[in-house]
Amino acid sequence: MTDPDTIYHWRRLDHRLTSSGQPTEEQLAAVAAIGVRHVINLALHSHPKALSNEAGSLHALGLGYTHIPVPFEQPTDAHFAAFCAAMEALKAESVHIHCIANYRVSAFVYRWRRDVLGIPDPRADLDAVWQPDAVWTAFIS
Repeated sequence: MTDPDTIYHWRRLDHRLTSSGQPTEEQLAAVAAIGVRHVINLALHSHPKALSNEAGSLHALGLGYTHIPVPFEQPTDAHFAAFCAAMEALKAESVHIHCIANYRVSAFVYRWRRDVLGIPDPRADLDAVWQPDAVWTAFIS
């Protein structure tokens, strides 16, 4: 099975991690088909592009779900700590991480790779998706 790279801002980060903007219901099934076992969502459920029952849809596909709602204008260290805890708990799983446009996710993954995994300059995936504004530059600094 090939990656569902038609999902907005799809990225394969390594053999077990993928990221993207908000998948549709059909795209969630495609994510499951490539072997993903858990989805982490950093977007707010109130966003117009959010799925109405993403947790239920993923459960029906046999996938786990973690929701860490991060307001786009107010990412905090507490959000990052929750993300790090989820990544640690899921370190043996194939995981897909998404938000609405893969902006939150790319910043969180960049910071996680740098600060937790100790990768010296993991900026390529972040730069491939967007150039963070002042709020997000402060968050990843």
